[in-house]
Amino acid sequence: MKTKATTTGTYKLGRLHRTYDPRVPHMSALLAGQKLTPPPASVYYTKGMPANLGMMLNNTLGDCTCAAVYHAFQVWSFNAGGKKAAKMVTEPDSDVEKLYILADGYNPRVPGEGPGGNEQHVLTYLYQTGAPIGPKGTARHKIAAFVEVDPRNVDDVKRTINDCGLAYIGFNVPQSVQPPGAPPPSIWDYVPSDSNIIGGHAVVLAGYDAKGARVISWGQYYTMTWKFFANFVDEVYAITDSEWVESTGKTPGGFTLEQLEVQMQALK
Repeated sequence: MKTKATTTGTYKLGRLHRTYDPRVPHMSALLAGQKLTPPPASVYYTKGMPANLGMMLNNTLGDCTCAAVYHAFQVWSFNAGGKKAAKMVTEPDSDVEKLYILADGYNPRVPGEGPGGNEQHVLTYLYQTGAPIGPKGTARHKIAAFVEVDPRNVDDVKRTINDCGLAYIGFNVPQSVQPPGAPPPSIWDYVPSDSNIIGGHAVVLAGYDAKGARVISWGQYYTMTWKFFANFVDEVYAITDSEWVESTGKTPGGFTLEQLEVQMQALK
């Protein structure tokens, strides 16, 4: 059964139910037996970024799995560029749509929001082929690796954000995030009585503190409390971006690019 890609208003969803590809390396296996230092108490890679990052077509299409990728590019480029807003790279919406076509099977000639997307399929496409970038989408931005992270291990999630600039996540969306006739609230908290799941969504987390994580979605910033995270998030990925690594020296789990490349061999 697929998670429906549609919701009301101009805030679309689109993440389909997660899959379990055994070829995807898992952080818990890679770090098994290691004694890890606690993650920093707080990290905010969105500090100083523009207030509006753009919808990335997620107001008309169920392309959140792709929109989140291009928000990730914004975070990486902004922080790698000396934290100056002028250095942030925002790719055109035509590139986002092209990735939605190539990675998720969207057909722009068919009316509607499209089929939605699977996060592991999108990440595999980014690794093998790369996301369209540039004015005509002819260049490609490939990721060096991606590693699955257990959402139940919040310290590993925090380490992922600290090491990679962000975590790429998928979650089931309760009605409280999409109140009828109103925009999403600024804080997404767990409401025990809200069991109505209206769809699936993909976002990036680009910061955190003791209260929750900093969400980028629909071009805006939100706070996802850790209680909300624990109840609704079911997939998390640490993405290795070569330009981020070159600029910051940080990699998921502290592994070298060569070590991560070995782990990715099965997906080549």
